[in-house]
Amino acid sequence: MDSSSNDSQKYILQPKVIEYDEGNEILREFSPFIRVYRDGKIERLSGTETVPAGNDPNTGVQSKDVVVTKETNVSARLYMPESIKPGEKLPLLLYFHGGGFVVDSAFSPSYHMHLNQLVKQANIVVVSVDYRLAPEHPLPIPYFDSWFALEWVASHSLGNGEEPWLNEHVDFGRLFIGGDSAGGNIVHNVTLTVGNETRDDVRVRGVCLNHPMVWGSDASVDGKAIDAETKEFMEKLWRFTYPETSGTDDPKLNPDKIADFSRFGCERVLLVSAEHDFMKEWQLHYGGVLEKSGWKGNIEMMEFEGEGHVFYLFDPASDNALNLLKKMASFINQE
Repeated sequence: MDSSSNDSQKYILQPKVIEYDEGNEILREFSPFIRVYRDGKIERLSGTETVPAGNDPNTGVQSKDVVVTKETNVSARLYMPESIKPGEKLPLLLYFHGGGFVVDSAFSPSYHMHLNQLVKQANIVVVSVDYRLAPEHPLPIPYFDSWFALEWVASHSLGNGEEPWLNEHVDFGRLFIGGDSAGGNIVHNVTLTVGNETRDDVRVRGVCLNHPMVWGSDASVDGKAIDAETKEFMEKLWRFTYPETSGTDDPKLNPDKIADFSRFGCERVLLVSAEHDFMKEWQLHYGGVLEKSGWKGNIEMMEFEGEGHVFYLFDPASDNALNLLKKMASFINQE
């Protein structure tokens, strides 16, 4: 499915890595996210602003913050629609934000607005996870945090967990996982883990992969050349966030290197890309690899023409951003 917009002025994210001369106090910059100094200091260039939870005046959605794992102080923001009735059970979306594993949070204004809009549109409960960020907490720590968050959600499946909203208002037969960019990479890896685990309390109905962070070392993908500057950025960012990695052909990043994709642990996938997303070719390739893997589920792929990476965060009132919300809502509520 394609969607287009008539907007002539758009912000198209084009990340790049900047290496500084030896005499400069700055070592490297992953623009537009983070700056690394030679003395080890880190300066985040974006994604540091936060907004409080509460009642959203535009959507009526309620939100609150909870601690998910006391040992690590990993927290989450919960969202619930305004019109929910006592005892009413709704689908749940466990959501992971993007930011290259180095910026943003579950409390960022852009994600708070996006999820308020989605909860209103889809009439669902959302748990947005504030996993710990690299480089202070390098990968695989964000994967561990995210898996523990799924386990925390699942601990409410019998109605006796520690969070009343989840006990009373979640239909655990309609559990979904979603995320964008680095959060989409988390979704991918968590869902693979679900497929390799034998658990009665975790059954994922579907996943929403919005502009997921997937990549590899190849100079071209399915006949499409990969921009050299973008390739350098992705290779260096991946090693910066995951020092123990084998490189961009790590199966946590490259779909071609997954041992058994057929065990992907969900029934349905919505894979969303954008025409000008710097990772688009790899995202489309990802969908093809999953389709051919022997996985028994169904995948739906949707590309937005004229848009860039996570465009809906930069222009949440645009026609395409609203169309994405409608698509996610219909995907989650599909019987």
